[in-house]
Amino acid sequence: MTPPNDISMKTNDVLRVELEVMRREHRDLDEAIHALAEKGTADPLTLQRLKRNKLRLKDKIAQIEDRLTPDIIA
Repeated sequence: MTPPNDISMKTNDVLRVELEVMRREHRDLDEAIHALAEKGTADPLTLQRLKRNKLRLKDKIAQIEDRLTPDIIA
């Protein structure tokens, strides 16, 4: 059984670990996209899929950061 994707059920410590893993994956995807584009031999569909995954990760990272950053009422 896979762990739930709902971040409301996870502790802040778990979210921080997941956040770091996602940031690392995001950097790796960025490097892979850059390397494939630089070679010029990459399949356009592969590049599109990698970019879509990168954007999906960016959205998840933003969700977790919002959860971990407390709202400050001035």
